[in-house]
Amino acid sequence: MNTSEQPRMMGHHQIPEKMMEGDLFSQWLGIIILVSEPGRCVLKMKVRKEMLNGFGILHGGVSFSLADSAFAFASNSQGRKSFSIDNSISYLHKVQEGDELMAEAKELSLTEKFGWYSVSLTNQENRVVAIFKGTVYRSKEIW
Repeated sequence: MNTSEQPRMMGHHQIPEKMMEGDLFSQWLGIIILVSEPGRCVLKMKVRKEMLNGFGILHGGVSFSLADSAFAFASNSQGRKSFSIDNSISYLHKVQEGDELMAEAKELSLTEKFGWYSVSLTNQENRVVAIFKGTVYRSKEIW
């Protein structure tokens, strides 16, 4: 096979966009991709009324989902399809309707088979409201 016949890997900025095309839940969240770099991704989202729990604050699952999307986009931006195998979140402060959240995912370590990431969720006042940690398995399949 000559080089013109080999599959070409997508650029790191194209991968989150491609992932978002089929990610109806992230679309429902209203996520906007602000930054996409190898091993790093920054997302933004505005909290809507239908995202609140019975206490009138943001449902933890929504915070988790925003962080999980940033984690997925950052880990896949390295060019290989990567799948979550472990993650957790700590909620530090409540989030209310109308708040704007930013999720910044950063690569902590990367090996041939695994990647470790942290995601910080901050509100419009730059206050950290949640911290997420995740591990991915890196398949051999490229984007």
